Amino acid sequence: MKQTPSYSLTHLALDRRSAVLGTIGLIAAMHAGAATKSTAAKKQPAATPGVWPRASQVPGGVARLSLGPSARRPQAFAGDIPLLVVGDAIEWTALVGIPLATEPGEASITVRAEGKPERQIAYTVAPKQYREQRLTVAPRTVDLSPEDEARYVKERDHLTGVMATLTDMRPDTALQMRVPVPGRRSSSFGLRRVFNGQSRNPHSGMDIAAGTGTPVLAPLPGKVIDTGDYFFNGGTVWLDHGGGLLTMYCHLSRIDVKVGDVMKTGEQLAAVGATGRVTGPHLHWSVMLNRAMVDPALFIAA
Repeated sequence: MKQTPSYSLTHLALDRRSAVLGTIGLIAAMHAGAATKSTAAKKQPAATPGVWPRASQVPGGVARLSLGPSARRPQAFAGDIPLLVVGDAIEWTALVGIPLATEPGEASITVRAEGKPERQIAYTVAPKQYREQRLTVAPRTVDLSPEDEARYVKERDHLTGVMATLTDMRPDTALQMRVPVPGRRSSSFGLRRVFNGQSRNPHSGMDIAAGTGTPVLAPLPGKVIDTGDYFFNGGTVWLDHGGGLLTMYCHLSRIDVKVGDVMKTGEQLAAVGATGRVTGPHLHWSVMLNRAMVDPALFIAA
C-alpha cells in the first residue's frame, strides 16, 4: 500500500566587498584556461565548526561545494533543480541536499557564472546505514480504505507542488536553525520504518517528544506557504526560507498562522499535537533543500 512521503548569509561589510572586487577579474583570468571539470577529493570533507548546515555527504545529508570567487552570485544546479548558493564575492558555496534514495558513489553539479564557461563540480556520496524502527499505529493508517487512498492521492498531488516552491529571495541570516520545540528527540532522521509489520518510506525528519499544546517556534525567518490537515501528517505548516530551503511541521494540535504570514526566528507558528499517523504527541520536523529531505540535525548546534 502506498504511503505519503513525510513532507518538508550573512553579508560582509561593504568595505570588505569593495576591497576584493578589484581582484576578481585577475583571478578569473588566471583560471580561464583551467579544465571545466573539477573533481572533489575522495575523502569526505570534515565539518567546519560554526558553519551551518554542516557537511555530510551521505544520503539524506548536505554537500557544501566551493564555487570559488565571483563578483556576482553564480548559479548551480543538480540536474535541472536549482541549488541554494550562499557566500560573497570572495567565495561562493553551493549547498546540495542529497536525497535519501541516492546511491553511494560519484555525483556532480553544474555551475554557471557570469563571464566563465559552464563547468561541472564532482563530489562523492558515501554510504550510510540507517537503523530500523518498528512502530504500531492505527491499522487504518497502514492499510488504507479506498476513501482514504483517494484522499491521500489528492493530498500528495497538492504537496508535490508545495515542495517544488522556489523563491528568488535568499536567506539573509546564517543558516543555523533553532530547535522549534524543546524536548527529547524520539526518532531521528533516516530510520527505516516498519508500521504494523509493513515496511514504509524512511523517516524524513526529526521527531521531538513534547506535550500537546507546547508552542512550536520558527527556526529561521520564513514565509508560510502551506497549512492543512493531512491524512498521514495531521495538522501541518510549511515555511519557505528562500532559495529552495523549506521546513515542515507535522501532527500539530493547533495552527496559529495562515498562508502568506512572514515569520521571524522564534515566533510561534503552531502547537504540538498527536494528529495524523502517530503513536503519541510529538513534533515531526522536516528540512527540505533543493527538493530533498535532509537531516535537520545538520542545521542545529550539537
